[in-house]
Amino acid sequence: MSLFDKIFGGAEEEDKDSKIGWRQLTDLGQLNEILEISNEKPIVIFKHSTRCSVSRMALRHFENEFDLEGKVIPYFLDLLNHRDISNEIATKFGVEHQSPQLLLISKGKCIFDASHNAIEVESLHRYL
Repeated sequence: MSLFDKIFGGAEEEDKDSKIGWRQLTDLGQLNEILEISNEKPIVIFKHSTRCSVSRMALRHFENEFDLEGKVIPYFLDLLNHRDISNEIATKFGVEHQSPQLLLISKGKCIFDASHNAIEVESLHRYL
C-alpha cells in the first residue's frame, strides 16, 4: 500500500469494511441493466472519488447508517476509474455531476439525488 493510499485509502479498502453488498459499476452497459432492474426494485448509485476525503467521509457515514438491505440494490461507482460512466449517468438521468453523489433510480428515472454532506440514508426513506 502506498503512502497516498494509507492517508486517503484505496478502492479495495472501501469494499473490505462495508456492510453493504455493493455491485461495482464498471461498464456503460450496466446502465441499461439498471434501467430495467429499477422497474422492479429501486437502485442506489453511490459515485465516489477514492482520492477525496469529503467523499470518503460521506461514504462511511452512508454505510454506517445504511438500513435498506433488501429494499434497494446498491451500486458503487469509482469515479477515478470510470469517469465515462459518471458522464453518461449525468446525461441519462438529467443530473449534474457531483462527487460524492448519491442517486436513487426508480422506474428508469432518477427520483432523488444528493451530494456531499446532504448524502443521508434517512433522505432515501421518503422515496421508498
